[in-house]
Amino acid sequence: MEETKESLSFKGVAERLTLGITRILENMPGVVDVRFAEREPAEKRSLLSWEQKNTCILPEDLRDFYLTTDGFTLTWSVKLDNECVPLGCMMINSVARLCPLLQPVSFFSLPNAPSLADLDWEESSTERGLEHAPAAPHFDSRSRVFELDSCGGNGKVCLVYKNCTPGVVAQQSEIWFLDRSLCWHLLTATFTSYYRLMITHLGLPEWQYAFTPYGPSPQAKQWASLYQPLTFSCELSLGDPAGDSYLNKLDPTKAFKGKSKAPAPKKKQSTQCGSGSTAKGQGNIGRHSGTKR
Repeated sequence: MEETKESLSFKGVAERLTLGITRILENMPGVVDVRFAEREPAEKRSLLSWEQKNTCILPEDLRDFYLTTDGFTLTWSVKLDNECVPLGCMMINSVARLCPLLQPVSFFSLPNAPSLADLDWEESSTERGLEHAPAAPHFDSRSRVFELDSCGGNGKVCLVYKNCTPGVVAQQSEIWFLDRSLCWHLLTATFTSYYRLMITHLGLPEWQYAFTPYGPSPQAKQWASLYQPLTFSCELSLGDPAGDSYLNKLDPTKAFKGKSKAPAPKKKQSTQCGSGSTAKGQGNIGRHSGTKR
């Protein structure tokens, strides 16, 4: 009886933790194998040791999240041709895997060895074409970046502390997305907002690229239009204020309109007339030559 009570209580916690997204996914057409990894809460001493080690204060909402579950993993697949294809993945690293994105330089490394700090340069928002955009994080000691999600190799979702000073504890944090071209994009100001955003997008592939100027890949757009049509259409309308999407437009009247060609009978008549005129000319020449003789 105690085991059943504990399982029921955990199911209630998991239901509240996932905001009921598991039931929604199970009722979607073609969705199979919805898995939620059960994890124990993180210990307070592990959170304190992380803060002391990295000289950062965890946000209150992220601290409460780790005290509920040490990380988050929810995956689901789709059935295509009697095969289960992994598609959605929602992940938040545990406290132990909340590692700095920028590792300290090793003592044995070469003095001129390239690093991410070499890509860091001062670029104003007007040069990037974003007048009111927030200042992007830096790859040097001015920012402290920790990886929350690896995004399956399509980028990294990071917990970022900006305007840091060596030896001073950082407190203000934001959630940023680092794409594969090493460009920063602000997702949310708090972890709670990012968590709801992740649940809303169902963990679809490349959903973070919806908050970039160039958007996700065409294949990711197809999955989003299939399993998330309402949010996908709203993002398209937000991407273009005029209401036009970035999809390729095809005008059938222009695409399948053939070039204007001269009718074939006219060409035959012209050739016949040309041959007749040449024959008449030859006859006239023969007559003139005959009269001269």
